[in-house]
Amino acid sequence: MSRIIAIANQKGGVGKTTTAVNLGAALAVAEKRTLVVDIDPQGNATSGLGVEDRESLPTVYDILIEGRTVEETRVAGVHFPCLDLVPSSRDLVGAEIELVQAPDREKVLRRALDRVRGEYDYILVDCPPSLGLLTLNTLTAADSVVIPIQCEFYALEGLSQLLNTIRVVQRGQNPELDIEGVLLTMFDRLLNLSKQVAAEAREYFGTKVYRTPIPRNVRLAEAPSFGEPIVLYDVLSAGAQAYLSLASEVIQRRDEADAAAQGVSS
Repeated sequence: MSRIIAIANQKGGVGKTTTAVNLGAALAVAEKRTLVVDIDPQGNATSGLGVEDRESLPTVYDILIEGRTVEETRVAGVHFPCLDLVPSSRDLVGAEIELVQAPDREKVLRRALDRVRGEYDYILVDCPPSLGLLTLNTLTAADSVVIPIQCEFYALEGLSQLLNTIRVVQRGQNPELDIEGVLLTMFDRLLNLSKQVAAEAREYFGTKVYRTPIPRNVRLAEAPSFGEPIVLYDVLSAGAQAYLSLASEVIQRRDEADAAAQGVSS
């Protein structure tokens, strides 16, 4: 069953884009048809996947404001046959203002993705570090949310605002929205702080926390400057192995959930 997953946290620098790019690539390596949608005006997922000249390409801005379709804007087969991308552009900076006047403004992205969701196993949407209309559009379109949490002091502070936004969307626009998982990023097994944050996250979110943490890894940090996901840049690195493991966990969880749902319906 197709799954639209928002990757969201209003705090910057926690690994949202790194996760969108590298989880998307790892799912594609597993031959899961995957679409990455870059809805962050910074466009780091777009450049991180090596798509240049994005200002001359149709982008997610054209979907939200100009009524273009995903079919018209996606870049197919980015690095892998199973990986497509809807790029971002700097025009998105003004999109939130322009969306204010749009009818059903929270559902523009949802309508666009619903047209193509049957073509993909996973659609990952990289959200901006804010809780504005771009993120609201994404949460309204999504089936679930992956929340990256950096293993540092105050890691869980501010999450109440995101969780409250999720509850608001559940009540008003998307009652089926769920937390797909909580991902520990920049994890260092040798630091007590990382272990403490992991323990606090598991106490708060329980089994929603992925077993696979993403480690601090130099190769993972270098890969975006080469426009490659880590599985291409250095597949033997700790970062690559972590994202491949995370992809396996995501797939396993989804298979188990689908099997449980089929069992209930039968």
